[in-house]
Amino acid sequence: MKILITGAAGFIGYHLARRLLGEGEQIYGVDNLTEYYDVSLKKARLAQLQAESNFTFQFLDLSDRVATQHLFQDSQFDVVIHLAAQAGVRYSLQNPWTYIDSNIAGFVNLLEGCRQQDIQHLVFASSSSVYGANTKVPFAVTDNVDYPVSLYAASKRASELIAHTYSHLYGIPTTGLRFFTVYGPWGRPDMAYFKFVKAIFEGKPIEVYNFGQMRRDFTYIDDIVEGIVRVMHKPPQKTLSEQRQGPNTPNSNARYRLYNIGNNQPVELLHFIEVIEAALGKVSEKCLLPIQPGDVPATYADVDDLIRDVGFRPSTSIEQGISHFVRWYRNYYGL
Repeated sequence: MKILITGAAGFIGYHLARRLLGEGEQIYGVDNLTEYYDVSLKKARLAQLQAESNFTFQFLDLSDRVATQHLFQDSQFDVVIHLAAQAGVRYSLQNPWTYIDSNIAGFVNLLEGCRQQDIQHLVFASSSSVYGANTKVPFAVTDNVDYPVSLYAASKRASELIAHTYSHLYGIPTTGLRFFTVYGPWGRPDMAYFKFVKAIFEGKPIEVYNFGQMRRDFTYIDDIVEGIVRVMHKPPQKTLSEQRQGPNTPNSNARYRLYNIGNNQPVELLHFIEVIEAALGKVSEKCLLPIQPGDVPATYADVDDLIRDVGFRPSTSIEQGISHFVRWYRNYYGL
């Protein structure tokens, strides 16, 4: 297949591209190499992908409507996996327009391209942040998600609604994936675990929000990639009206699905830090702080639908995952 991966130089995009390249797929990657975090890390990921003969790269900002139109006019894709997005909860408090341009306008431009082609399957990244202020756990895809607590979360929920609309109107088989706190080698430096490891190596204190009482469904990158690949090969066959029966059956012709991909085992932040300390052989100095605007105290994924439909449950322990990350961190930074 010829597969388009947006955000190919990003954390998840890079790992997914490597997996699919190894399986012999033709990968067309696009990325705008935004400076939200260290561009040299993105370029290092990209350099590894470009060493493969079945990988093609184009520098592209999806918010550029004309350039995105040309992308789909010049190439025919079997599958589109949309991972490009402006990430980060706290960053959205100071840079709201970035989220509108990238996560909403850019996604609409991509969807417009998809409806011009006979796409076999569109898979796009959503986020556990859409569950917002929900207190019922674990979070299920059927839960109410009308109360986001950050602009990032709102932009991801908007993407889900827009994707459903395009699927309903134009018959695009579409699956959205709500990722839960992804971590691992080649990860994002803005994520807490990356900051913790860096600070501990440098002998600096770490900032621990909500006094360490946060709970996260930390999900290792290999589990995320496995989930994406399995879902990619199973585009929705039934419409929403056909798959749901009962008093709340939606009147929708969309071949559209949503899945959680999470470890299904939330971990308290202080314990997560203890695992990092054990992997580093160092104890951190902690600066305990209150919860920050836009943060949620806990995430916890219900993955029953994922298990039922594609036969997969994320299972990598944080001890294994953090060990892999620390090994990569030492090698990458020459420590």
